[in-house]
Amino acid sequence: MNLQLASINSGSNANCYYIGNDKEAVLIDAGLSCRETEKRMKRLELDIQKVKAIFISHEHADHIAGLEVLSKKHQLPVYITPRTLANSNLKLETHLIHSFNKNKAVNIGDLEILPFTKSHDADDPHSFTISAYGLNVGVITDIGYACKQVLKHFANCHAVFLESNYCEEMLMNGGYPYHLKQRISGDEGHLSNKQALDLFLNYKAPHLQLLLLSHLSKNNNKPEVAEALFAPHAGHVQIVVASRDKETELFTIKNSGFAFKPRKHTQKKNQFQLSLFDGGI
Repeated sequence: MNLQLASINSGSNANCYYIGNDKEAVLIDAGLSCRETEKRMKRLELDIQKVKAIFISHEHADHIAGLEVLSKKHQLPVYITPRTLANSNLKLETHLIHSFNKNKAVNIGDLEILPFTKSHDADDPHSFTISAYGLNVGVITDIGYACKQVLKHFANCHAVFLESNYCEEMLMNGGYPYHLKQRISGDEGHLSNKQALDLFLNYKAPHLQLLLLSHLSKNNNKPEVAEALFAPHAGHVQIVVASRDKETELFTIKNSGFAFKPRKHTQKKNQFQLSLFDGGI
């Protein structure tokens, strides 16, 4: 048995992540338009009918902009906390709204989705692990620092979408106003490349197979900068930089054999082995 995963988009313009098995799947966040989500899933040969639910991490627009149309058109249940819903201004169909609680798993078929709290400047932000068949996939982005919950769940992952938002030097030397630099680099902001590398080096599990560097900043990071920092330390872990402009390949993680291998499809190969990207705050 295995799990498949892909970034449909990752960055401050829009975020959407796919995790599933042969029968069902979930989306974490829905920041892309419904039409673009459908188009990218089709390019990956993914049937949107396999998606059984959408889980929302927090109310920022890049995580929910496409949610209303996507949920209504495909009658997809939306798992969202009451506080996040109250701050989102979303108009969802009532019968499709489901709440969740931190540290309490939600089962969608064979998939177990476990929400956990994180530090970010939203009202009730959560990250998630998605588990099945002894495999754990983490979606850990939009975090100001690696709190105890993040450390605990990251250390159990076989694959993880991990924020690597900004290069500290680029941020500090760039043109953003001081208050915005402080917000990004603060404990309720985003994780830097160096902070993400520290987390990877010190807390990765021996069974970690795939690391997708996510939510890169358009203005304060570059794919090649993140790639160059991580590449010497990759070891047996495949490292991919997720794009703000297109989907990644569809990856498969397994309990045996090779850690994973990309599913073949018609998408043109990326310039960087670890790579695709340009985007975040």
